[in-house]
Amino acid sequence: MSSFFGSSPPVPPPPAPSSASSGNVTSLKQKLQEQLKQDLAIANAQELLDVMTKKCYKGCITKPSSKPMTRSDEGCLSSCMTRYMQAFDVISRSYQNRLLKEKAEPGLPEY
Repeated sequence: MSSFFGSSPPVPPPPAPSSASSGNVTSLKQKLQEQLKQDLAIANAQELLDVMTKKCYKGCITKPSSKPMTRSDEGCLSSCMTRYMQAFDVISRSYQNRLLKEKAEPGLPEY
């Protein structure tokens, strides 16, 4: 192929993948997958806290005011958040056990 200033040098073919570069790609892929898992876990935790805070605030703070929260409000919020986290923990463990069970049993559809 020629250019304005003359012929251009031939473009060398890309190097054939070697086992070393293949290992690097695999390692990079695993690192990216791990980072994605961590980012997703952080996003899920933030969403859990947001939903929990909204639900507990709505249930415990019936008359918002400029005054500090009462001990009753604080107790209600603390109790609500504790119950919410306990329920979330039970549901999470049940879901994980279900996934493990379905993965172990052949013939069941995977999700």
